[in-house]
Amino acid sequence: MIAHRMSKLDSSGIRKVFDLAQKMQNPVNLSIGQPDFDIPEEIKTEAIKAVHDGMNKYTITQGIPELRTVLQKRLQKDRGVDAESIMITSGVSGALTLAFMVLLNPGDEVLIPDPSFVSYKHLTNFCSGKSVFVDTYPDFKLTAERIQPYITEKTKVLVINSPANPTGVMCNTRDIKEIAELSKKHNLIVISDEIYHNYDYGHEFDSIGRYYEKTLIVDGFSKCFAMTGWRMGFAAGPGEIIREMIKLQQYTFVCAPSFAQYAISRSPEVDLTERIASYRRKRDLLYNGLKDTYQMVKPEGAFYIFPQVPWGTDEEFVSAAIQKNLLIIPGNVFSERNTHFRISYAAKEETIQQGVAILNNLASQLG
Repeated sequence: MIAHRMSKLDSSGIRKVFDLAQKMQNPVNLSIGQPDFDIPEEIKTEAIKAVHDGMNKYTITQGIPELRTVLQKRLQKDRGVDAESIMITSGVSGALTLAFMVLLNPGDEVLIPDPSFVSYKHLTNFCSGKSVFVDTYPDFKLTAERIQPYITEKTKVLVINSPANPTGVMCNTRDIKEIAELSKKHNLIVISDEIYHNYDYGHEFDSIGRYYEKTLIVDGFSKCFAMTGWRMGFAAGPGEIIREMIKLQQYTFVCAPSFAQYAISRSPEVDLTERIASYRRKRDLLYNGLKDTYQMVKPEGAFYIFPQVPWGTDEEFVSAAIQKNLLIIPGNVFSERNTHFRISYAAKEETIQQGVAILNNLASQLG
C-alpha cells in the first residue's frame, strides 16, 4: 500500500527525542536546536500589523518582491554574493527538499560530510540518489583534500554546512576557496546550508557563493530570529535551478507563509550582537564544564557540540542520560558512526549547568 520510496526514510532521531521530551517531567533538555529567546519585538509588531492589514492570502510562489529584493541586497552586502535569482521557501527544509528534487536523477552521487544534518542523506535517498559520506573525523573539518578521494564521474552535488550541525565547526576562507576550486574542476553543484551563519563566534564566516557561481545558498530565519514555527527560508543561486524550484513549489508548498514574508520585509535589520554574545558565553560554559572529562572539538559557530561517548555506544550512553532526566541526541542520527552524541546549548545557563553535572557524573560510570 505504501510507496517503496518511503522505505528509504527513517523517522528522525531528533523528533523521537522531541516526542520523548513531551512525556517527561521537567527534563534537562539539551537536545533540540531551537533558540531559547523569543522573536524580536519589531518583527512581531510587523507580523501582527500584516495580519490586521489583510496580508493573509497566497503570495506569488517565489515570494513577495520586496522581501526578495531585501535579501538579495543583504547577500551582496554581508556575504559578497551576487545571486542570480532568489526565492522564498517554507523554511530551509523546504528549500532543501525542492533543491534535491530538481537536481537529482537516480544514481546521482551527493557528497555529504560525516557527520552532518540528518536531512541531507534522507533527501538524497528519497530522490533515488546515492549518499557518499566524506569522513571528517576527528576534527570535523571539511576540506578539499578530504573531499577529493570521494569524487567520481557520478558525483553531482556537494553539500556544505558551515557553521555545522551537529559539530559547530566552520570552514575558514582558505577551506572555502580550495573547495570552490575543486568544485569548479569537477563541475559540481554546491548546496551551501548557511542557516547558522549568524552564530559565528570568531567572525570567520565566509560563503562559498562568493567564489563559485554554481552554488545554491539555502538560509532562513528560524535560528537567528527564533521563529522556528514560522517556516521562513530562502534559496539563492543560479537562475536555472531557482526557476525549476519555483515550478515545483507551485505544486507542493505553494508559497511561504504570507504574513511572515511581509513582517520580515518591513522590519529594520535586527541587531543580534547581544544574542550572539550570549550564545558564545553558553558555548564556553558548556565546553569548559566538560573539557576535562570528554574528548570534543570546541565549536566555532552554531549552538551544538559533538563529544565522544566515554563508554559504550552512543545509544547506550544516551539511554543512560535519559535515565538521569537528561535529553541529548545519539550521534548516529547525524553520522555513519555510533561514537559521539550531540548537545544543543540553545538553553538557559541553569539548564546547561545541570546538564554538565549529569554528564560529568555519567562519564565516571563504567556503562
